[in-house]
Amino acid sequence: MSLKLSDPAATPAPPPSGLGMRPMKIVVAGGFAAGKTTFVDALSEITPLTTEAPMTSVALGVDNAGEVSTKTTTTVALDFGRITLSDQTMLYLFGTPGQDRFWFMWDELSRGAVGAVVLVDTRRLGDCFPAIDYFENRSIPYIVACNSFNGQLSHDVNEVHEALAVPVDVPVLALDARNRAAAKGGLIRLVQHAIRRRHAAG
Repeated sequence: MSLKLSDPAATPAPPPSGLGMRPMKIVVAGGFAAGKTTFVDALSEITPLTTEAPMTSVALGVDNAGEVSTKTTTTVALDFGRITLSDQTMLYLFGTPGQDRFWFMWDELSRGAVGAVVLVDTRRLGDCFPAIDYFENRSIPYIVACNSFNGQLSHDVNEVHEALAVPVDVPVLALDARNRAAAKGGLIRLVQHAIRRRHAAG
């Protein structure tokens, strides 16, 4: 299966208005500061809608930045981007908020999704367990994408697959969320995985 994403340098075509238009929703999830906003920004052919807000002293003890001491903003609702797959198909990207207090948004963002990309910072593997559990419990197909920070991973993908104990058929791959080609490859793997899951379910 081959998916061709629009060139971000070109002016994006307006969404088709015909009744044959088939929208597809992809959720981009993961722990705080795993790269969700960056991933959506790298892929979107339109200027992404983001809801980043500064982290202030008021949030101390509520928002947990963990080891990410340089992180100064957090997504408070969603990130949204759009990719044209064909004249009939539009792919919509919804990035979830990472902080626990905004998780009430997840059910709405995930409703009707064909699948999810769970972004992982391999320095903080434990942060991605809630996202994995969420999609497992709702039988939403997902892949695990290990985001390379400073060009490297703290653990290779095989170690991550074992540590997270995800099903053997769930793809676990490495990518750089800033790189459009790498992010596109992750989306293709997700769509292929979702199609296989659907066929297996009959």
